Amino acid sequence: MSDDRTTPAPDSPFRPDPGARDAAPQFVLPLVVRIERAAPPPRTDALETAARAVLVMLSDARSVGEGEWAGAMRDWQDARIRKVVRRARGAEWRRAEALPGITVTGKSAEVRVFPPVPLDGWPKDLARLQVSGTDLDDPDPVPPADPAVPTLWLNPDLDMSAGKAMAQAGHGAQLAWWRLPDEARAAWHATGFPLAVRTASPARWPALTAGGLPTVRDAGFTEIAPGSCTVVADHPALRAG
Repeated sequence: MSDDRTTPAPDSPFRPDPGARDAAPQFVLPLVVRIERAAPPPRTDALETAARAVLVMLSDARSVGEGEWAGAMRDWQDARIRKVVRRARGAEWRRAEALPGITVTGKSAEVRVFPPVPLDGWPKDLARLQVSGTDLDDPDPVPPADPAVPTLWLNPDLDMSAGKAMAQAGHGAQLAWWRLPDEARAAWHATGFPLAVRTASPARWPALTAGGLPTVRDAGFTEIAPGSCTVVADHPALRAG
């Protein structure tokens, strides 16, 4: 399952108080991954494309200031930053593309991200899409991450479906975006949000979680235990020293 939510970072510009956050109206950021039966995308490509899609939505002119999506974006980020990843193919994908949103492409993956919707107010053409069944594989070896590229490190001890991991990677990208200074944000945006998603080695994971980088702790509503650390967002601009 990939119905997923997490908590805003303590230093985010949005509501930090847990009581106020949970009492606020809850919104969802919908993401739809295109999975055609004959040509599903590689898992890592799908994860990286989903993370970039979240960043593209956060930085789009329609999402900030007086933009047409800005109110929904503020309401969503004031509560839990919940994301739901669904899958579509064929006519389902074409109907999803007709709705307001942004399609982000990877090497072969396609992910469409939509402005936040109320928890119980999904558009019909998105609500009918399946949440489960987003199990993807990497048919070829995945190269090591470039140390100069922002990397979202997945917990090696957790077994997550592709949809769940896509949502978690999106959380990690968002927490990094919140933490970055304006100059680093502008540079990342200008270069098209290059990033990598990799599973950390068991030996390296403890140092990553203790290094002061943005970390995602899952609310535990699907697949994994509450409070599990799922992703560490390692952006070069956030590294100490």
